[in-house]
Amino acid sequence: MNTPFVSLCPEITRANALTLMDWLEDEDVTRFLSDSRHVSRSIEQVIGRVQLPILTHLFNQGGRFFMAYDQHDVPVGFVRLVKMGPDCEMVLVIGDRDNWGRKFGASAIREGMKLAFFEMRAEKLIAKIHPENVRSLNAFLRSGFLPESETPARKSLVMSSGRYLRLLRERPAVHTADIYITEIDKARLRSLIDLEQGSDIFELEHEIERAIVVDPRKVAEDVVTMNSRALLQVNDEEVEVALVYPEEADDRAGKLSVCSGIGTAILGYKEGDAFSWRIPNRTCHIRIGKVLYQPEAAGDFHL
Repeated sequence: MNTPFVSLCPEITRANALTLMDWLEDEDVTRFLSDSRHVSRSIEQVIGRVQLPILTHLFNQGGRFFMAYDQHDVPVGFVRLVKMGPDCEMVLVIGDRDNWGRKFGASAIREGMKLAFFEMRAEKLIAKIHPENVRSLNAFLRSGFLPESETPARKSLVMSSGRYLRLLRERPAVHTADIYITEIDKARLRSLIDLEQGSDIFELEHEIERAIVVDPRKVAEDVVTMNSRALLQVNDEEVEVALVYPEEADDRAGKLSVCSGIGTAILGYKEGDAFSWRIPNRTCHIRIGKVLYQPEAAGDFHL
């Protein structure tokens, strides 16, 4: 079974908090969560004390908290990342027992690694897991984590940034297709990343790192490269877009910045590819219908 789509959202709503409380009342869910009682009590106090629809800032005290959503935007769990100097620790919970065994955990680990290494710039990511929590141990080990130390109460598994980058290039995620980027586009986008700031830029860096790099004169003509125009199916809507650099972006003219959600999403995919991608507040289901114009295919290598 392929690993399902999971996205991590940093915004925590009041409804999310109520869902978390329901999960934490299940003893099977909290069995291996060391601070579950404290967390549940804290959430209950927050809900009773604060009459706000968005509670993100309260959940990010002492670390970063993310709700995990499936492709239908239904919450399936949460991930907490705590920075400790150059390193980071990950806590992962899949909250509904009906979702256990469906590989949501592996998908959430993958997204957590992306955030830890590309956005939080961790040198090492650590997971501390109870020895009897076999399901969680196997999920982290299959994701490439290595055993580091062990006590009767905890096994510590670790992923270094160097190992993560190597695995990202060698072992593409099973839920996504290969993507392709030309040598010229990669160099230009690398320079862009060094200058740009924003919440989406780490997604672009991740895509560049996992992409297969090709000679501009040998890239297939049905691949979306920079300055390509393509016909997309976004959810139920057909749209024509051009993939451009930020300074040329114009949403009204269908010119999408490569730093935007859908702009980053389509880079490197080819005709017929279909995939899910999280943009703020929702998941988009995207299909590359047709590449209408590609600079490399047209011989416009100056673009």
